[in-house]
Amino acid sequence: MDAADLAFAGLARQAELVASGEVSPSELVELSLERIARVDPRLNAFRVVFADRARTEAQQAEARRGAGDRRPLLGVPVAVKDDMDVAGEVTAQGTGANQRPAQADSEIVRRLREAGAIIIGKTNVPELTMWPFTETATWGVTRNPWDLDRTPGGSSGGSGSAVAAGLVAAATASDGLGSIRIPAACSGLFGLKPQYRRVPTAPKGDDAWHGIVHYGTVTRSVRDSALFLDAVADRPSWGTFAEAAGRPAGQLRIAVSTRVPPPVMAPLDPRVVAAVDETAQLLRGLGHTVVQRDPDYDAAAMARGLARYFRGILDDAAATEHPERLERRSKAMARIGRLIPGPVLARSLAETSALTERLGRLWDDVDVLLTPTLTSLPLAVGAFEGRGALWTFNGVSRFVPHLGIWNMTGQPAASVPAGFTPEGVPLAVHLVARSGDEATLMSLSAQIEAERPWADRRPPIAS
Repeated sequence: MDAADLAFAGLARQAELVASGEVSPSELVELSLERIARVDPRLNAFRVVFADRARTEAQQAEARRGAGDRRPLLGVPVAVKDDMDVAGEVTAQGTGANQRPAQADSEIVRRLREAGAIIIGKTNVPELTMWPFTETATWGVTRNPWDLDRTPGGSSGGSGSAVAAGLVAAATASDGLGSIRIPAACSGLFGLKPQYRRVPTAPKGDDAWHGIVHYGTVTRSVRDSALFLDAVADRPSWGTFAEAAGRPAGQLRIAVSTRVPPPVMAPLDPRVVAAVDETAQLLRGLGHTVVQRDPDYDAAAMARGLARYFRGILDDAAATEHPERLERRSKAMARIGRLIPGPVLARSLAETSALTERLGRLWDDVDVLLTPTLTSLPLAVGAFEGRGALWTFNGVSRFVPHLGIWNMTGQPAASVPAGFTPEGVPLAVHLVARSGDEATLMSLSAQIEAERPWADRRPPIAS
């Protein structure tokens, strides 16, 4: 296997090669570091790289493997999104306003280390992780390896860019209103937002952004995500993610909807609609029943739910050591959060169960909902450069309207690759399952991947 093939082999295959002794952890780490040094100057996916530490950890992993250690991610380098703590390192959150090193690893990082993974660096995010693009005054612009003039999305944009370019096989991601699924869609990756609380968010706790933040990963394949999630998630009652990904999907009833959830009004790019239609046709051909059905969206409840987002930004801004260093647009977003009355936030939190029940009625007679992930192709770099807070918020809301509602209900959802435009820009579709049912999403996504493989395609920059 040559270096490029190894870089794009995926998390599960890299772990197998280490376990069999065909590849050493040091070889994987050196490959990752070489690719970061050569490719990342054009992408800016990484904020910081832990080269010396990773080399030491690779040597330790080799000794453990020689002693019979068979941890599932032993010796495999992964990246961490820069809103999660790595002990001794600053959790910058896309800003120069944070400078205090973390005292301990976040729980997800601790579990990755426990599984044997090597943390090779931290990936860039938009300031305070608030946008679906990754561009900051402090750390610069992160670019999409498929098209350097487009964003890899956000807020896990650095993670998406790094994995798509073969710099690492997997990276952590978090999702407050779509930030696992957006970079997955922009970067041609698989991205599952697990059920709320499935992956611990400690030390932030379950109230991060008032209960809408989920942790997970972006990877090149369903199998890779399954391996990663089995290492970091609390085990579901239905078994392991790997078992779910390996099971036949069976015959499912799938609702398809291209309706843009109110109160957002946004046109759908015809290429996005075509990707949904083609996926629906593929699913029919696989024996699933596909019906046209729109969820019972509640525009007022969804609008009130955004109070959790704005107040979450206010919380993060207030927690920085040097709030005066925040970008002007970020300060304006925090002011909006400060203006939201406490009763509005309380009502949004109180009506979560009712909103979940209302939307959940769709699953009384279907198993999965199929929608667009994005309304258009990935945004151009600089599309919102110099724009104010409300202009930017209204603009990005039209880009990702199908995603945030499922953070409010907490149920699992995934962005699945759906081919490419003739120009080589990734397309994606969005799958949502009933509460607690990641298993169906994993098995259905794996079936789609088997019929319409995507992981073997590489961006031009990645050679």
